[in-house]
Amino acid sequence: MTTVAGTPAPASIAARLERLPHSRWHVKVRCLIGAVTFFEAFDQLLAASALPVLTEQWQLSTGQATFAVVSASVGILFGALAAGWLGDRVGRVRTVALGVGITGLAGLAVALSDGIGTFSLFRFVQGIGIGGVVPVAATYINEIARSDDRGRFVLLYEMIFPAGLAAATLLAVHVVPAYGWRAMFLVGALPVVLAAALPRHVQESPRWLLSRGRTAEAEAAVARIEAEVVRATARDLPAPAPSPDPPDRPRGSLADLFRGRYLRRTAVLSGLWFVAYYVNHGISAWLPSLYTREFGLDLTTALVYTLLSNVTGLLGTFVLAMLIDRVGRRPALVGAFVGTVLPLTVLAFAGAASGGQVALFASCTTFFLYMINAGLYLYSPELYPTSNRARGVAFGGLWNRCGVILGPVAVGAVIGAGGGLAVVFAQFAAVAAAGAVIAWFAVETKGMTLEELNT
Repeated sequence: MTTVAGTPAPASIAARLERLPHSRWHVKVRCLIGAVTFFEAFDQLLAASALPVLTEQWQLSTGQATFAVVSASVGILFGALAAGWLGDRVGRVRTVALGVGITGLAGLAVALSDGIGTFSLFRFVQGIGIGGVVPVAATYINEIARSDDRGRFVLLYEMIFPAGLAAATLLAVHVVPAYGWRAMFLVGALPVVLAAALPRHVQESPRWLLSRGRTAEAEAAVARIEAEVVRATARDLPAPAPSPDPPDRPRGSLADLFRGRYLRRTAVLSGLWFVAYYVNHGISAWLPSLYTREFGLDLTTALVYTLLSNVTGLLGTFVLAMLIDRVGRRPALVGAFVGTVLPLTVLAFAGAASGGQVALFASCTTFFLYMINAGLYLYSPELYPTSNRARGVAFGGLWNRCGVILGPVAVGAVIGAGGGLAVVFAQFAAVAAAGAVIAWFAVETKGMTLEELNT
């Protein structure tokens, strides 16, 4: 058997990664990073699942309930900004491991909270960890994927995130009524174990190592990956296309996101992130409480209805994974935004008369919303060079967090002012329609390597 030592030269790091067949190595890495992402998603939605109980237990006003929901989102905003810098400076894997550790330890502190003040404080810290993990993990997965099926590869990994959201709701259905909300946060602290294991079992991104001028380490990392793939497939690797590595770039900076062609990319991406998460989190954060407050449903029924929305979102992500490498990024995003507008419009004008109707059309909405959210975690890293990729994704994450914060605040403001559900859903439909217009100006990236898109 020909070994990886016979790799012809010159072959770029990217070309050597591009020629790797799908193998157990890809599955292993996707599962390890996916486990991290699963728990980050799980932790992100815990406040929404616990909110109906907390509101009654601590006699929370609408303002305090809103504060409890958005505190983690504010932390995620700061975490995303810090992670963009760290991910491009100290590495993808180390940054993810650090974020996981912060998330888990803060989860333990949340479980011990004795009031809304300490609860919100530690949710803020937990949010910093979540914000540090999700964008950098998505960046890493993009950097090890082949260009011809990068959409499917990344989005099948991204299904872990809605699975974590669904798991949080499913567990809440059984755990919160029986054991209280604190038990949920204890479960959410489990990823602390992953923080120590991750750097030992996942190779650092060779593309990142090369961008930092650490060529020998990049070569060694690729060689180890190639050796694992050869062992897993028991076949010779195809020869990589002869191509030199790209010339050294200056170290990336935040200002680079607003220069030349990247200005348009950053502007479009920021708008898409804001709109998608304004609508998504504005709905998901309040759904359990809306079911109990507006329609008098019991907690278990409210959580089951919320679970239905998360399951349809998971299905939407899977459908997108199967289609996006064929239809392209821009058509998929435009179509998903249009699909989001339609059920929201129905809810605004005809379908918010009962909890069951809201559950039905909200589930149709999340089918398309989760398509958008997962698609953006694929699309964002494609738009930036390796030296600035995590920073670019994290900047998109900043607008993501602005949407996450303002969406629930808008719902709380409407409800607090005595507005009806029709107003809530009408404004979400209008914002989603704006997202469809923004998506029309997105740059297409289908089938191109990360280097081709950024040279």
